Amino acid sequence: MKLSNPLVGLAGILVAAMSTELNSTLSAVALPDITAGFGISHDAATWFSSIYATTVVVGMCLAPWFAVTFTLRRVTLFAIALACVTTVIVPTAPNIEVLYLIRAAQGFAEGLTIPLLMTTALRVLAPPIRLYGLACYALTATFFPSLSNTIAALWVDVLNWHFVFFQSIPLAALAAALVWSGMPEDDPRYERLAQFDWRGLSLMILGFGSFTTMLQQGDRLDWFHSDLICLLALISIIAIPLLVLNEWFHPLPLLKLQFLSRRNLAYGVSTLCVFLIIGALATELPAIYLEDVQGYRPLQTHLITLTIALMQLLLLPLAARILDFKWLDSRLVSFAGLLCILASSIGASYVDEHWNREQFYLWMVFLAVGEAAIVVPLLMMATNTVKGPHEGPFASALVNTPRAVAETVGVWMMQLIFRLRGGLHSNRILDHLGAHRHQLAEGPGGHLLAAGAGPSPHEIAELAERVRIQALVLTISDGYLVVAALAIALMIWVSVFPERTYPPRVLFARH
Repeated sequence: MKLSNPLVGLAGILVAAMSTELNSTLSAVALPDITAGFGISHDAATWFSSIYATTVVVGMCLAPWFAVTFTLRRVTLFAIALACVTTVIVPTAPNIEVLYLIRAAQGFAEGLTIPLLMTTALRVLAPPIRLYGLACYALTATFFPSLSNTIAALWVDVLNWHFVFFQSIPLAALAAALVWSGMPEDDPRYERLAQFDWRGLSLMILGFGSFTTMLQQGDRLDWFHSDLICLLALISIIAIPLLVLNEWFHPLPLLKLQFLSRRNLAYGVSTLCVFLIIGALATELPAIYLEDVQGYRPLQTHLITLTIALMQLLLLPLAARILDFKWLDSRLVSFAGLLCILASSIGASYVDEHWNREQFYLWMVFLAVGEAAIVVPLLMMATNTVKGPHEGPFASALVNTPRAVAETVGVWMMQLIFRLRGGLHSNRILDHLGAHRHQLAEGPGGHLLAAGAGPSPHEIAELAERVRIQALVLTISDGYLVVAALAIALMIWVSVFPERTYPPRVLFARH
């Protein structure tokens, strides 16, 4: 009976994590509709996403420290309340400044919630069932983002953009009820406030805030041709090394960097970061193709991501069950998952302008299998290095803070691929057309120019559209090859760096 109450509290935090993850992804997917509803320009809308990404990093870094100081129960209930209230009042924001402030609080609430899930799982789950708790945490990296895309498309296409925010009310109410009834009441440790790492917090906000903002806004502001981007880069270069130095020597740091000397924890942190970039690219590329090339609505597009999400409900527990065998090396499971992602990306790289949703399903199935086979083993390898409940918050902060930064890096990498490869393909196609302009003959549809004939405005527009589509298809193919390259790099990494470990029920068994 003693185990049931903490499990109820863990379920509440899982629902809270789902709610905040939905808030994040729903807002990103429905951003055009939201900005249109507020009458916000595109440039202003980019800050709507950028501010959120920055405050998520801050929340993820602070959550474990707050949980130890103010108790896990109180911090969780505060995060749930903050997420719900700020989400519900977004449509009532009177001006853009207030909207930005609310959005910052939303990001901070999500940043608090996700690490609390890992902290609670490490604390309350006995070794025989810990793997399944880690599979629940893995839902935040695989299931929730994919599900959110489909739900956002449903709200926008069928109802209206206001439901993007109102959907958090029932989830927050359920999460709060479960946490209130299930989470034990610990004694707060207010004496820790006297040693609070104010310098580390300031450097973290300056360093990570500048870095994430630079990545989010760099492409729009033409990178280092912008004084703002140059300033943000300079602040990042100075503040982040100072943060590392401060955390290394502080008596009660926000980030216990010494833990990274444990090989498997360092492997888990680094691999999770790259894994999130792979997941972001591999799930976003089909959506871009179907919407921009085939003209799909979001609800039609995101049936693909719904497939990935639903498969995770089966595959994550299955991965936990497979890893529970003592004889099976978790590194082999990760390697097999990376092979699946490699096959998925290479297969999808053959995309052409005639593909539809059906052609992506097989490769998305490979992706879903690969994601489950990677994320659960890396979490097991990382958390098996935690030697007791007192180390859980430190491990959670180390895993989740880089994770938040990695999500922003994924956005930057997508922009980089489309800017560099998209521009290259457009120029090459136009050069090819220019070199063979005298050989162009009018096709059956009348969309190519006849030799010696002057182009009509309609012919010019149609040719320009064909060039745009072909360049976009080639760029998306290149994006999948980038995913394949990252998968190969991780295959090498998992082969040489992590050490063999065993299921928690074996590793932590009492003799």
